[in-house]
Amino acid sequence: MADTQQARGYAVVVNHEEQYSIWPAGRELPAGWTATGFAGTEDECLAHIDEVWTDMRPLSLRTWIRDHQQPVPS
Repeated sequence: MADTQQARGYAVVVNHEEQYSIWPAGRELPAGWTATGFAGTEDECLAHIDEVWTDMRPLSLRTWIRDHQQPVPS
C-alpha cells in the first residue's frame, strides 16, 4: 500500500492562512485551498513544503503580531 501511495501524484496546496498541505493530483480541491503549482510524489511534495513553509504560524496571527508589536524602548 505504501508503494501505491508513493507512486500516486500529489499537488501542494495552500489555504488563506498560508498553511500548506498535499492533495491527490486530479481530485477537486476542497473549498478554501489553492494549488501552488508544485506537484510530484508524496515525498517530493513534503520536501517542497519543508523548504517553503518557514513560518508555521497562521497568516492571521503573524499579521496580528505585526500590527500590535510595541516599540522596543531605547
